[in-house]
Amino acid sequence: MGASPSSPSPSGQVSGKVDNASLSDEELKKRLTKEQYYVTRQKGTERAFTGEYWNTKTPGVYHCVCCDTPLFESSTKFDSGTGWPSYYQPVGDNVKDKLDMSIFFMPRTESLCAVCDAHLGHVFGDGPPPTGKRYCINS
Repeated sequence: MGASPSSPSPSGQVSGKVDNASLSDEELKKRLTKEQYYVTRQKGTERAFTGEYWNTKTPGVYHCVCCDTPLFESSTKFDSGTGWPSYYQPVGDNVKDKLDMSIFFMPRTESLCAVCDAHLGHVFGDGPPPTGKRYCINS
């Protein structure tokens, strides 16, 4: 929901395409599927092992489904066994983290698109080298 694949971009940073980051809520509702909107704008989560990209090995760069910002390179994807696409490193500073206290007894770190604030998933400290991070991202 939070990401879609494409071919690698030359710079690997935020592209200068159409300004999709400023789309209104109504425009996003029209453009996204109900599940994409639920995940990215209402901080939902797709069921494990059901997302489009949880088990894919497609090479390229995964982009934000809302604003097309490059988020993760396929070369940083790994099998975490969780049922969600997992990466150990985002593209540049295109993903930001925020404390998530939505579950009172289980504080987590939410991952968001740095351009449009789309909810992507969560990041955990149990990933592989070189970062030790596991970005658990909705498809």
